Amino acid sequence: MIAIIKYNAGNIRSVQNAISRLGYKSIITDNPEEIRSATKVIFPGVGEASSAMNYLKNRELDKVILSLKQPVLGICLGLQLMCLSSEEGNTKCLGIFDAKTKKFPPQDKVPHMGWNSFSTIETSPLLKNICLEDNMYYVHGYYAEPCNETIATCDYIKEFSSVMQKNNFYAMQFHPEKSAQIGAQLLKNFLEL
Repeated sequence: MIAIIKYNAGNIRSVQNAISRLGYKSIITDNPEEIRSATKVIFPGVGEASSAMNYLKNRELDKVILSLKQPVLGICLGLQLMCLSSEEGNTKCLGIFDAKTKKFPPQDKVPHMGWNSFSTIETSPLLKNICLEDNMYYVHGYYAEPCNETIATCDYIKEFSSVMQKNNFYAMQFHPEKSAQIGAQLLKNFLEL
C-alpha cells in the first residue's frame, strides 16, 4: 500500500487521483503505523512551511518520516520541508537534504507559476525516460538551493533544485500530478523503485 502523508497541506487528493490513474491504491493518513508499514510514502503538499512543520511535530510525524527506510517522495512543500530550513516563517525543517529553502527575490513574476524545463539533469532511476526538454508544472514562491543531493535543476530568476535524492528520499519541486504525461512518468518511476 502507498501512504500519502496527511499534514494539513493542500493538493493531496489530486496526488491520490494521479496514483489511482496509474493503477495503484493509496491511503491518505497521519497514522504513524500506516505510514511505517507502507511500501512507498508520498509527502506532497501546498501550504505554509511553519504551520505544516508544527502539524508534523505535534503528531511526531517528523520523527516518523526521518525513520522511514522505504522510498519516500516529497512534492512541492514536501521537498522544502525535507531541507534544513525555510525562510518561510523562519522554520527549522527535517534536514534530510543539505539545502536551505529561500524566498525568490521580489519580481513581477513571483510566485513561479507555470511550465518550465530542466536546466540540468543527472542519471537516476527516478528520472528514467525524462530529458532536459521536458516541461513540468510549478507553483512556488520559495526554492531550495542546489546542493549535493540535487539531481535536476530549473532556472527561474535563480537556479534551484527541481529534483533531489538522498538514499531512499526523493523530492520534486514541481507538481507531477499536474504535469501531464511527463509527470505521470515520474510518478510511475517512483512507484516502480
